Amino acid sequence: GSPSALTASGGRDRLLGISKRGDGYLRKLLVHGARAVLRHAERRDDGLSQWLQALVARKHINVAIVALANKTARIAWAVTRQNKVYDPALAASPAI
Repeated sequence: GSPSALTASGGRDRLLGISKRGDGYLRKLLVHGARAVLRHAERRDDGLSQWLQALVARKHINVAIVALANKTARIAWAVTRQNKVYDPALAASPAI
């Protein structure tokens, strides 16, 4: 696992949420962006929209919004820091 993850049952890493110690403005922008994406997800059939719709069916809408904001932050970090190319198929995976 990574240093910023906790080990959960089954040997899987449980990723931590968006820290409140970080930049509050950036966190607010990520959450507002996730809320906008959620409004359009029901009309789309890509992998990320399907993941989000399934999450909303299981969890409270605000939990789903923060989960998407967290996923977006992790993707942005990987793209910028690790010189990775954005992969929509990978973005739909629950491990990010």
